[in-house]
Amino acid sequence: MTLRAPPDERDLDSLRSFGVVNLDKPPGPSAHQVAAWIRDATGQDRVAHGGTLDPKVTGCLPVLLGDAARMAQVFDNAVKEYVTVLELHDQAPADIADIVAEFETDIYQKPPRKSAVKRQLRSRRIHSLGILEQGDRRLLLRVRCASGTYIRKLCHDIGLAAGTGAHMGDLRRAATGTFDDGSLSTMHDLVDALAFAADGDEAQLREIIQPAERALSHLPRVTIAPSAAREVAEGAPVYAPGVIETGPAEVGDATPEIDSQVVSVTPDGAAVCLGTLVSDPDADSGLVVELDRMLV
Repeated sequence: MTLRAPPDERDLDSLRSFGVVNLDKPPGPSAHQVAAWIRDATGQDRVAHGGTLDPKVTGCLPVLLGDAARMAQVFDNAVKEYVTVLELHDQAPADIADIVAEFETDIYQKPPRKSAVKRQLRSRRIHSLGILEQGDRRLLLRVRCASGTYIRKLCHDIGLAAGTGAHMGDLRRAATGTFDDGSLSTMHDLVDALAFAADGDEAQLREIIQPAERALSHLPRVTIAPSAAREVAEGAPVYAPGVIETGPAEVGDATPEIDSQVVSVTPDGAAVCLGTLVSDPDADSGLVVELDRMLV
């Protein structure tokens, strides 16, 4: 079994088959349709996106290419950040900033009737919520929230608390997990870069398609020997003799803890599998990482 080259040393075919695009989703198509366009443009059999966006919503949509689609689960609990226009149905009360601030907490929501999930009351965390700009009947809000939060419902509830009623206007996602709007690429950028690469200029495409490990940078790492990586490629879990070292996530402060999700990598940083840390990685024997998703 041949392991992947280090992330920074891969050829374009390897990037396309195990890469991630931080896409600026345009208004109009669904997230599923945009992902299908990228699949066709890059010639991959499979792609996956990092969190559904409604057709009218724009912004940050990480798209996993090829084998990287196997790890779409890493976005399931990713914190999201949005910028939205709150349309009040009357003049904003004098204490509107205080009213908005009250929603920076755990809130309860029931998914709308048109949603694809079961309609039951559930709790979602609003990590931060602030007013960026304010007009007579409009507020520009920045919301940082748990995955699965319905911003439309949040706007409705703020309107009820304000006593004016309200609805959501424009909505844009500014961040998904460690991906944000500082490195977005459009569909046009990607298609142009593919054409340039076909003519021998790879530079733009290498900026747009990042190694798939970029989507795993928030996870603690378990570095394993190449021989252990080859066994994982055949479906084996990670055993203690194959572990070289453990370390914190590249982004954030997550550290390896029992029952936490980790990514196993080779010494040169190539991802091998996603798994759950089940025992002390410094032990001399026994199972250390239980396999969740094989990535090689």
